Amino acid sequence: MCGIAGLVHLDGAAVSPVVLRKMTDAIAHRGPDGEGQWIEGNVGIGHRRLAIIDLSPGGHQPMVSKDQRYVLTYNGEVYNFRELRTELESKGHRFYTASDSEVVLTALVEWGPKAFERFNGMFALGLWDRHARKLLLGRDRYGVKPLYYSAQGRDFAFASEQKAILAKPNFQKRVDKAALLEYFTFQNIFTDRTLLEEVNLFPAGHYGVIDLSRGQPALALTQYWDFDFREPTTRASDDEYREELDRLFRQAVNRQLVTDVELGSYLSGGMDSGSITAIAAQSYPYMKTFTCGFDLNSASGIELVFDERAKAEYMSYIFKTEHYEMVLKAGDMERVMPKLAWHLEEPRVGQSYPNYYAAKLASKFVKVVLSGAGGDELFGGYPWRYYRAVVNDDFEHYVDKYYQFWQRLIPNSQIKQVFSPIWGDVKHVWTRDIFRDVFQHHAPELTRPEDYVNHSLYFEAKTFLHGLLVVEDKLSMAHGLESRVPFLDNDLVDFSMRVPVSLKLDNLQQVVRINENEPGPKTRIFFEKNKDGKKLLRSAMSKYIPDSIVNAEKQGFSAPDASWFKGESIDYVKSTLLNKNATIYQLLDRESVVSLLNEHLSGAQNRRLFIWSLLNVESWLKANELT
Repeated sequence: MCGIAGLVHLDGAAVSPVVLRKMTDAIAHRGPDGEGQWIEGNVGIGHRRLAIIDLSPGGHQPMVSKDQRYVLTYNGEVYNFRELRTELESKGHRFYTASDSEVVLTALVEWGPKAFERFNGMFALGLWDRHARKLLLGRDRYGVKPLYYSAQGRDFAFASEQKAILAKPNFQKRVDKAALLEYFTFQNIFTDRTLLEEVNLFPAGHYGVIDLSRGQPALALTQYWDFDFREPTTRASDDEYREELDRLFRQAVNRQLVTDVELGSYLSGGMDSGSITAIAAQSYPYMKTFTCGFDLNSASGIELVFDERAKAEYMSYIFKTEHYEMVLKAGDMERVMPKLAWHLEEPRVGQSYPNYYAAKLASKFVKVVLSGAGGDELFGGYPWRYYRAVVNDDFEHYVDKYYQFWQRLIPNSQIKQVFSPIWGDVKHVWTRDIFRDVFQHHAPELTRPEDYVNHSLYFEAKTFLHGLLVVEDKLSMAHGLESRVPFLDNDLVDFSMRVPVSLKLDNLQQVVRINENEPGPKTRIFFEKNKDGKKLLRSAMSKYIPDSIVNAEKQGFSAPDASWFKGESIDYVKSTLLNKNATIYQLLDRESVVSLLNEHLSGAQNRRLFIWSLLNVESWLKANELT
């Protein structure tokens, strides 16, 4: 687990060692255990190392192949590297280290880009072919590890984080206004844009090639994998699905326990992290677990149940873990915002500062932590979302309904007003088209409600889960901590995409009947009271964790911000967002923003995500000196 960076001068100018070192120094937090740079003419490859497997100097990068032809910079873990190593040895390859990095390099030499299809793990990498003068970039199936690239001027640069690219001299930082509108519609960015012009997020499940032997080299992208949720052609019995899920889940967790450093697990109080901890604790007696809770003295309403420390403590007792906790208060958000904005680089889904503190806590005791990310997206953990678009006239009708639901921050009807200072620059951006384009590679026949649910699962895996993974990586690596996601094991994901919807959602037919009758308020009541979702996963995990956890209502990792923004943090919110000189008002209409803000402060609407996003973007603008 590391940080990577690279620079190519397309005009043939020599890469400066000073510049390349500045790029790797900018991401030193990702790799405090070592650094390396390799330069040949107009190509420079850099690396920062966080030693996890093979702590010896043999794992040093950039790594050069035995014949000196290929140079690799690699960030990640390929959990099936031992099996790949055995296969490669049978083909005559010899290995001189115990690292997975050498296996990844050798696999790419042997199989080329086809190697990506064989890797079971998380990775972002760059491979330079000195003879063919080709640069190969690749990112894992799901986007667990981030990779950014930029082709500003005559430079092509890539890195694990944007800040390494920004470390280049004379990089022109400008806000990507179209991406900002996209973010304030979805609280996410679905395209490959970032909030900075000419900095792109390399798409998950893709590889790309730049051929410098050609006159006008440009990055050519190829998709090698994609999610594909669909109903099975032949249905097995419920018991068979349950037994296979149990086998694959245990296999996934145990695969990701490989490490030469100490490993722990997040233990939030929910089923996903609890199940992972239960399996891992069988191999790691008294393993360390971590949870963040929230001070609820000023919380109200639904937020009174946001603290899950009691559940986490109970599971720690059952699994006999060495358990550590941290309690967050309103002021913790305020004091961390500048540092958070710098590490996160741009806001994505949710309010992410609790993740920052959870990683900070874990990093004091371990270098690797297991996370429960992915369980909801693969096994149907958000039924109230899917149920809103299961009965449709056709695909376009479905898009209209689901798009309306996913307008998380500013409804379409108010976008033009809020963005009036820059409307001329963004009026061409059609966010419904952006939403629809997510489905361009997922087009099964849509004839049943189950088909539309699978469409929704695809959408959320491609967008919501991807945003969560970007946040998870940035905020764990901010503390030199490797975060692993057992639910995103290849075999487990492949299985999950063929599980019938009826084994994920228990009330689909009831929803169908409700929608057919168009009952109005009854629909809202059903969504509010529904505790459905993850039916098969709950059944399979019941052998490992208590019934009170398995059957508990879904609870996300959220602070009671709706209450804090009206109470203990109100001065911070007002001083930041009512300030006429706030940087954000160079881009957004202050009067419109304040009107929406006052709806929250008066209790008329819960706009906690909107307020959080405003605070985060304001901090991001200041961190990047975009005034």
